[in-house]
Amino acid sequence: MKPLLVLLSVFGLSCLFTYYYTGWSTANLRQSGCVAMAAMMAFTSVAHWVFWRGMMLMIPSIIPYKKTMVYFTGVVELLAAAGLLLPATRLVTGILLILFFIIILPANIIAARQHINLEKANYMGSGLNYLWFRVPLQLFFIAWVYWCAL
Repeated sequence: MKPLLVLLSVFGLSCLFTYYYTGWSTANLRQSGCVAMAAMMAFTSVAHWVFWRGMMLMIPSIIPYKKTMVYFTGVVELLAAAGLLLPATRLVTGILLILFFIIILPANIIAARQHINLEKANYMGSGLNYLWFRVPLQLFFIAWVYWCAL
């Protein structure tokens, strides 16, 4: 829920700022969309360093070096944020970010099935009810990136 609030808040602020200085246009709205997604990606990347223990619980048991993988995905999210802000890399970043969202969806399903609470790194989370929010949210993020970056 917090990433969605960051995304929508930054989008609204960016749209207001853009409108004030340059007026409305599709290009400006898409630019604001990329700024908002970049802010959200930077926000979520911080969680990889703050809540790494909880994120390690989301990774399937067959994947080794869980802590390294958590940190690596945090770096990927930071790079994606930067890539969305640079017009020269926006298209490639958008494609890779959509693939990233698809790849991490199983980890979110694992988190829901095992009732993982990321912040407390325990198994007392909201469980399967979380999926009714998270899966559509993941699809929304994919559509957002497709709209603003591709």
